[in-house]
Amino acid sequence: MPEPKEGELPKGNDSIASGASTENEEALIVREPTARDKAIEKIKTGTDKLSGQAADKARGLVGQGLERGGDALANVSKLVGDTAAGLDERLGEEYGDYARKAATALEEAAGKLSAKDPDELIEDTREFVRKSPGVALAGAAIIGFALVRLVKSGLDQARGDDAED
Repeated sequence: MPEPKEGELPKGNDSIASGASTENEEALIVREPTARDKAIEKIKTGTDKLSGQAADKARGLVGQGLERGGDALANVSKLVGDTAAGLDERLGEEYGDYARKAATALEEAAGKLSAKDPDELIEDTREFVRKSPGVALAGAAIIGFALVRLVKSGLDQARGDDAED
């Protein structure tokens, strides 16, 4: 790169810092941020802020899901446990014991699920996807299919309700 002439700045630079010299010494060149640089910085700051808010919201939703899932499993456990006595009378004690074991397993799963931290669950999910990407992809496809069917049946029902009015 050719040396700049005296009083001239090197190409692409806005100013020379005070105290700097261009004669046989390296100049300390300071470039003022452009409007583009400022806009990019604002966008980065905004993006970081939004991603932090989204992560906090996701953790909150995962926490609610864990709590609700634990409650649902506890309710199923109670139902299964309540039917054990009826199974003893109708089918025999062996089937009642199966129901009690299932109720206990469900109760333990509900406790573990309710006690799990959202970040821990997210990390467990990431680890599962890393270890078994095929199973995770198949599970996502099944869940997606079920959600589409659920939404579609809800829309069909809404159309039917509108036709009746």
